[in-house]
Amino acid sequence: MTDDRDVRLIDEADEAPFSKGLMAQTLMATGLAPERAYGVAAAVERRLRRRGPAALTLSDLHEIAVEQLGEAEGDVLIRRFRQWQTLLRLETPLIILIGGATGVGKSTLATELAHRLGITRVISTDMVRQTMRAFFAPELMPAIHTSSFDAAAAVRVPVPRETDLSKVGFMEQTKAVSVGIEAIIDRGIDEAQRMVVEGVHIVPGYLERARWPEALVLEFVLAVQDKARHRGNFSVREWETGGIRPLRRYLDHFVQIRRIQKYIVGRAAALGVPVVDNPTLEENVSEVLGAILQRVEEQSGASPD
Repeated sequence: MTDDRDVRLIDEADEAPFSKGLMAQTLMATGLAPERAYGVAAAVERRLRRRGPAALTLSDLHEIAVEQLGEAEGDVLIRRFRQWQTLLRLETPLIILIGGATGVGKSTLATELAHRLGITRVISTDMVRQTMRAFFAPELMPAIHTSSFDAAAAVRVPVPRETDLSKVGFMEQTKAVSVGIEAIIDRGIDEAQRMVVEGVHIVPGYLERARWPEALVLEFVLAVQDKARHRGNFSVREWETGGIRPLRRYLDHFVQIRRIQKYIVGRAAALGVPVVDNPTLEENVSEVLGAILQRVEEQSGASPD
């Protein structure tokens, strides 16, 4: 794998006590599923108990990972672990943007990514829109006073009869909310913060990413192309919120929601923004974390093993 000169200690503070929980959390930051991360962490703990207080090297971790996960997955884990170490040293502000239509699981993915990467600021574009509502009356800015999927009612300008009003209304709303999103990102970068911003208003091409050359801004679109699975997400949402987000309201606007998803995914495809569409949260987390860590390595100029 590497010779002794290239080996780095997992914990450079040699006297710090080993924590299986922290080890597992670190491994999860590479995209490893929780149960597998704790399995590897437990194996690390057993190895350390047998050998005494000697520090653990990446060679040791690689050997344990191969035993627990198999050679291919063990190699991936070590590569991502090195990339994660690069992320820890990264001084550039990191901004992760997660877009997608209503009900695809953006907030869940954003929260999980933030947890694994140790990011404490997770911002929803719905909160940005809600804040803007307090300052702009419906008569002045009608687009922000509707839900994303029924923004057709806010379209006040004459349009051709065949125009998809739900799409036009959503575009107007996204353009308005993007002003607030950019202000929040500006503030975060000024404060050298790392943050995750998620919401339906993160649409490729609407944010002026060129204004943040000093930051690493990574954008993803989460999608659910399977209609049945997308519908099922709304049932879970109703249960999780105790009925505050009723299923019927979303199903009544399901056609509009799917049109908005088609528009967002189309924008992503045209602008080269990754579209993530896996059947499980864990697969989505692993894919996005892998892309983030790879981009961090490229940003730092680090060379792969």
